[in-house]
Amino acid sequence: MSLSIDLSGKVALVTGASRGIGRAAALRLGAAGADVAVLATAAERAEPVAEELRAMGRKALALGADVSDFAAAGEAVERTIGELGRLDVLVNNAGVTKDGLFLRMSEEDFDRVLAVNLKGCFNFCRAAARPLTKARGGRIVNVTSIVGLVGNAGQANYAAAKAGIVGLTRSLAKEFGGRNVTVNALAPGFIETDMTGGLPDDVKEASLGSIPLGRFGAADEIADAVLYLASDLGSYVTGQVLTVDGGLSI
Repeated sequence: MSLSIDLSGKVALVTGASRGIGRAAALRLGAAGADVAVLATAAERAEPVAEELRAMGRKALALGADVSDFAAAGEAVERTIGELGRLDVLVNNAGVTKDGLFLRMSEEDFDRVLAVNLKGCFNFCRAAARPLTKARGGRIVNVTSIVGLVGNAGQANYAAAKAGIVGLTRSLAKEFGGRNVTVNALAPGFIETDMTGGLPDDVKEASLGSIPLGRFGAADEIADAVLYLASDLGSYVTGQVLTVDGGLSI
């Protein structure tokens, strides 16, 4: 049996795809043959990734939207289907952090993190639900975090949002399973991206000492997990949280 992954004829939509994990996931899906809609806060930020995909011979669409806007999510899904023909794979990766100790955390910072990370995931799942269930073989991959599983001081808002994604993922897996749509979550650990690059050196060193594999992860390693869950190799996997953290959470 061949283990090669061929997504030719499939269309994926990846949010938060201008850099980091989202960019890596979009390019990995494209390399496997999928056409990809690349979404960022502004279309011009997504366009360079779309150009990389076109250079592979893929069709690509650069989209701009605030994922916390329900109507904007619907419009993004409609444009994807209208211009690329269908939708088979949804990767909810868009996220923000506004860290701070809980006693100093503002209501605005709490609300914004939940709006982007959790409600944004809901918005796109809701917008994509009908086309994915009609396809009877769709895939949803929601990017959560180990912080949503174990918590983290100074990230109560982020942890709450990412934990919510776990509950949403498992509930949708039960609702959509009858239509052969799988819904899973990925929980990355410490991955080298722009988001983590600004952390103080002492925080990085402390984290590194807690990782059994002795190194930080790369965005491409998360993209490999996205590809697995988006492909036929993951066809009997649903409602799961795949932790990709080098052993940090054990």
